[in-house]
Amino acid sequence: MAFGTQDDNDEVMNEINMTPLVDVMLVLLIIFIITVPVMKHAVNIDLPRASNTVQDAKPETIRLSVDAAGQYYWNEAPLNESDLVPQLSAAAVREPQPELHIRGDKAVRYERVARVMAAAQQAGLKKIGFITEPK
Repeated sequence: MAFGTQDDNDEVMNEINMTPLVDVMLVLLIIFIITVPVMKHAVNIDLPRASNTVQDAKPETIRLSVDAAGQYYWNEAPLNESDLVPQLSAAAVREPQPELHIRGDKAVRYERVARVMAAAQQAGLKKIGFITEPK
């Protein structure tokens, strides 16, 4: 019994033993090969056929202009203030509902444009936009 001597069998192993890792990987591979067909099993169903045509029905655009004098124009045609609400109500019930583009002159009082917006909202128009000139 000598203290301080080492046998050749007691050396430190400096390589990883790959055999258990390969065994585990092969087992996992077999499990996946067996379970994948089970996961992709589907019920055959005869689905009904339907046509899917593209609808290009773009809503009409109504251009409502207010000039510097406060006069209203419906698609460039003069419009009396008394005819404004019936025109907006008729446009609101159309399918698809048209978009209302309001163009107000920069010299017109805001009150005139606000009346148009309020009348359009009360008529039921949902898409209201403002047209401006870029700088």
